Amino acid sequence: MITQVRSELSRYLRTETVGGSILLIAAAAALLWVNSPWGDSYVTMTETPLAIAPLHLDLTLADWTKDGLLAIFFFVAGLELKRELVVGELADPKRAALPIIAAIGGVVTPALIALAVGFGEPGMDRGWAIPVATDIAFALAVLAMTGSRIPTSARVFLLSLAVVDDLVAIILIAVLFTTTLSLLWLLAAAACFAGWALAQHQRISTPWLYVPLALVSWYALHEAGIHPTLAGVALGLLTRVRLDPGEEQAPATRLEHLVQPISAGLCVPLFALFASGVPLNGRVFGELFSDRLALAVILGLLLGKTLGIFGISWLAIRLGVAKRPAGLGYRDMFALSVLGAIGFTVSLLVAELALADVDDGSAVELAKAAVLVTSMAASLAGSALLLRRGRVHQARRDARALQRKSEAEAVPGQGEGSTK
Repeated sequence: MITQVRSELSRYLRTETVGGSILLIAAAAALLWVNSPWGDSYVTMTETPLAIAPLHLDLTLADWTKDGLLAIFFFVAGLELKRELVVGELADPKRAALPIIAAIGGVVTPALIALAVGFGEPGMDRGWAIPVATDIAFALAVLAMTGSRIPTSARVFLLSLAVVDDLVAIILIAVLFTTTLSLLWLLAAAACFAGWALAQHQRISTPWLYVPLALVSWYALHEAGIHPTLAGVALGLLTRVRLDPGEEQAPATRLEHLVQPISAGLCVPLFALFASGVPLNGRVFGELFSDRLALAVILGLLLGKTLGIFGISWLAIRLGVAKRPAGLGYRDMFALSVLGAIGFTVSLLVAELALADVDDGSAVELAKAAVLVTSMAASLAGSALLLRRGRVHQARRDARALQRKSEAEAVPGQGEGSTK
């Protein structure tokens, strides 16, 4: 079982790494497109309506990527979180303590800094939640590209941290962005969730049951007034992860194999394409480092995430509450904490939700620009730190290999000397 869980983790990391690379390309394409002479066509594309009249769904293409495609991303996150909680890294309380504590520090500190900097600004009553999330795909992609010589425990720590971080962000979305609540539709969603859980308990495997349950639960949450992406994480957490006797793969594993490539390779990059198109004109650059809302996001992500994750991790280790990951030093953990400042996917989503009703939309553009700039700065700074730490770890491995070689050569020599 342990070997299978580790192989699943490795597969998950590989898929998210490839997806993160595609995500970066999609985000860069959106930025280039909207700031090119053809920028109007980008705006037209994002605002193109795609309505389903019988269901009273009147959404634009951008809304479908935000409400629909991200539900698939959150479903995969729910599956991964369930696996980690039941049979993975988070199943052992001692091993789970550090990433959980670090995630809490990485949520509370950015929120406090954002509130302190942007207090009183329009939209900050909910805008403080923008810098609380770490982007799993983006952060893992940067780690894979620049931290290949860092011990594998770094990947486990960052993944566990980001999964818990996203769970907190999902809860915040549910609490902050539910305005009007329809009890009838909420009960319909609950019935779908109960049906999914019962089907899992009865070992039913046909997609002809699960696909309709997933679609109806998404629609019911949408109509209930709750952000429908929460249907994804709820269904993921209700999926069975333990193997039955004679079973080759648990349902959660099969679904991850099926859905995760679609999520990482299509859903998240498409969301990035539709959400990252921020006009980087003179006004945006002029206000990026003077507007208090933008500064709240920048400082919340870059300072809050780094100090929150590293500071509380250092304190927990020193107090004996948690153990440092095997092979990692404090400088390694600081580099990983900098990667935690990559907000991107969920931060862009929260920016759109929190600031949608503020002025003419310029606040959303400014906040999204702040997220993009800060995420890029964090990825560059984190990469530089990881490359430096990678050289240190490689030098240590080379030194140990040289020492073992010297010892191996010395033993036969000593034996020959003693024979003579």
